[in-house]
Amino acid sequence: MVWKIFTATFAAVFVAELADKTQLVGITMASKSGKPAQVWLGSVAAYCIVTAISVLFGAMAAKFIKPDILKDVGAILFVLLGILMFFDKI
Repeated sequence: MVWKIFTATFAAVFVAELADKTQLVGITMASKSGKPAQVWLGSVAAYCIVTAISVLFGAMAAKFIKPDILKDVGAILFVLLGILMFFDKI
């Protein structure tokens, strides 16, 4: 295992997910259900599947598109979604 890549990925995802919608959903679900273990298991399972899909998509896309272009497109989409959310369009 390449620890540098693992550590960089862990740090980036950890910081990006702090105080995220996903955490707010987890807090709400755990407080309403009173079943934190089941909420945790459901959250972990869902995040594993979403992450697997995104990693597979990224690996396939990298065969056809340069990583810099993927990064730029991702940044543009992120900003566009933020603007749309700001104006209550989504």
